Amino acid sequence: MVNVLEQTEFKKAWAVVGEGLAIKNNKDYEKAVKILDQLLEDIGDGEKHPLYGYLEALGVMIENYESEHFPVSGASGIDALKYLMDEHGLKQDDLSEIGSQGVVSEILHGRRTLNTRQIRDLAKRFGVSPAVFIDD
Repeated sequence: MVNVLEQTEFKKAWAVVGEGLAIKNNKDYEKAVKILDQLLEDIGDGEKHPLYGYLEALGVMIENYESEHFPVSGASGIDALKYLMDEHGLKQDDLSEIGSQGVVSEILHGRRTLNTRQIRDLAKRFGVSPAVFIDD
């Protein structure tokens, strides 16, 4: 049996991948969010992509860190979007990056869910983790 920990390739890969999986402080958190944003941009919802498992694991780590350090009691992704819209003084037609005013209305009223692209664009616009807009 080959000892995985002794393999040079594993050590090199872990030096890159392992960084995002240990979120101990806000600096680590911000770095992990940047990596997740890039993965979402590159992979989207392509479940067959070789890095999709990493995307999922990183998302869970970020979500765990956020729930521990930035608790939001019972807020859904739509609640977060409504809150951010209110905080920024935005109306439905101000969110053209996620669709027409009609699409935004359907999302805000729960008749449509946010897709990966919309989540990525909203996270970028508001400077928050994409996990903010993802419901369990």
